[in-house]
Amino acid sequence: MPTTACCSTLRRATHKRAAPLLVAAFGITLSAPTWGNSWQGSLGAGATYAPDYLGSDDYDTRVLPVLNLAYGDLLSINVRDGIEWHAVRQGNWTASPFIGYTFGRDNKGDISQFEKVDGGATLGLRVSYQQGPWRYSVAGSTPISGDVEGAKFSARAALRMPVDQRTFFTLSPSVTYSNEKWTDSLFGVSAQDSARSGVASYTPDSGYWRMGVNASLSYALTPEWTATSFIGTTYLTGSAADSPIVDELGSEWQALGGISLSYRF
Repeated sequence: MPTTACCSTLRRATHKRAAPLLVAAFGITLSAPTWGNSWQGSLGAGATYAPDYLGSDDYDTRVLPVLNLAYGDLLSINVRDGIEWHAVRQGNWTASPFIGYTFGRDNKGDISQFEKVDGGATLGLRVSYQQGPWRYSVAGSTPISGDVEGAKFSARAALRMPVDQRTFFTLSPSVTYSNEKWTDSLFGVSAQDSARSGVASYTPDSGYWRMGVNASLSYALTPEWTATSFIGTTYLTGSAADSPIVDELGSEWQALGGISLSYRF
């Protein structure tokens, strides 16, 4: 077996062994009786209109789960950031290791002949700072399962402000850097994919930057029920934008929009 294949197999085996241990560790944290706090947050569902895959110019409507839970000041769970343990709190600063999830690539439409890229769990660290209505954060993560490899780093600012007694507005600009391995996982075109689809083979020679901004408007229908509408756009650069998946078949610009309904408890 070639050395590269051997290392890849060993890495995947290590990830598969590590993932259950990490999940178990967070499970122990969740059940810790000494915290003396209780769960609070919101649950719900919605619909979003978004690209079939990152880089696509074909859009589809899909169901969107809403999950925002907190256990005191020590733990939070949401769809975007995953499971965060707020291990260090110092003034307005918070450092939080987390387990998240990265989506792979469900090959539809123009890339239906490509090999599917499975998503998987990620392990990372997020550091955030609260300043008035603004929250600033930087994070780094790496996959521990699935087909995506490499590392991703992001910086985000989030503004949350009331419009009136029932309405809240949020604005969240962000920038993300994915390294070469991560870029190759999602935007590379292997020789096999090229032969099946007719798309030119492509191997990224660097990572890429992704800039985006999201906004939402939430209205409290009752003290418990909230309706939210949201929009967002993202721009792909570098080796991702140069990939035939984006340059020939898709678009550097990615947009999304949707609505949701959630219940707060």
